[in-house]
Amino acid sequence: MTLDRPAVDPSLFPLDPETVFLNHGSFGSCPTAILEHQNELRQKLERQPVHFYQRELEPLLDQSREALGAFIGANGHDLVYIANATEGVNTVLRSLSFEPGDELLVSNHEYNACRNAIHFAADRCGASVATIDIPFPLSSENEVLESILAKVSDRTRLLLIDHVTSQTGLVLPIEKIIESMNERGIDTLVDGAHAPGMVPLNLDNLGAAYYTGNCHKWLCSPKTAGFLHVRKDKQSEIRPLTISHGANSPRTDRSRFQIEFGWMGTRDPSAALSVPFVIDYMGRQVTGGWAIIMDHNQQLALAARNLIQQKLGIPSPAPDGMIGSLASIPLPDSQLKTPYQSLKYLDYWQEPLVEKHRIEVPVITWPNHPKRLVRISAQLYNSLPQYELLTDALKELCDKANPA
Repeated sequence: MTLDRPAVDPSLFPLDPETVFLNHGSFGSCPTAILEHQNELRQKLERQPVHFYQRELEPLLDQSREALGAFIGANGHDLVYIANATEGVNTVLRSLSFEPGDELLVSNHEYNACRNAIHFAADRCGASVATIDIPFPLSSENEVLESILAKVSDRTRLLLIDHVTSQTGLVLPIEKIIESMNERGIDTLVDGAHAPGMVPLNLDNLGAAYYTGNCHKWLCSPKTAGFLHVRKDKQSEIRPLTISHGANSPRTDRSRFQIEFGWMGTRDPSAALSVPFVIDYMGRQVTGGWAIIMDHNQQLALAARNLIQQKLGIPSPAPDGMIGSLASIPLPDSQLKTPYQSLKYLDYWQEPLVEKHRIEVPVITWPNHPKRLVRISAQLYNSLPQYELLTDALKELCDKANPA
């Protein structure tokens, strides 16, 4: 497939055609056909809610989990649906027991919401949190593993680590990380928010104690279709954030893990039930299916990254092999004396990008003011000329900030 035009008709997605949308990574975008399928499920629910919730929902969820499991290399019995990966991280951290003196590890690349969750969990019981400083820019994935192992101690009980980092867009060597932690008797909680649909997954082979991810990003499902995978030997410890009827259910036909997470009160299950349709529908949009989709998006992200780096004279901050469908490029430092604060924009450069150029792309303060990044996403509806528009707009902002 050529990168000079979209791989699919952009009108399959309900995106504003007047906006150059280069930020699929934040919240995804769900194709219209999938939204219509979800609405059919909602209509079915509302026609006979008692019948749907009490007699149909559980087997439908079983079918959906089996389809998702086949896609991500997991047994459906070890998967449960939740709203999103942040809920998955909170679910695990709130379920586990730590003691004063225990140490939890998290990287400086971790998503802010999940960093807050691990600090909350540690503070409740007097444990401590140690931050792993993974460099960025970096030249090799070995730097990631070395940074993690340098922080491990005999007090380490858990590692919370991204599969794909949110701000910096790095695909971390998750197999090596999990293997190294397992060898040391340390459990790993993987924040895989961006991984499903971006990189191939086989969760059973990975062997992480806990893995949580989103279907609404690169799989393009409706919002609130997140999942939590818990290794079988760890399932008895993990309880949902909402304790409901399953807590004292006399049922013995399925695991307590499935019983408790299967019903957490009345909620809209249509996003989770749409996942089998999503996997099939998206896979049929491109000849060759999901393997070609993932490869195309990676190649587009790399080509766009190279375009921006060359135009702005910025060296590559990470090896090509650590890039999936996201890529972050360091920008010139902010010229503001204090960190930028706005309810609408992440950085003062984002305002002209949106308001003047109609380009939706995040400019992120990272790791701290005045350092910042621009993070691009690559999805099937994007094409290289869109990133050329972004490159020209960024060059204009750079020239204004540093006039000759």
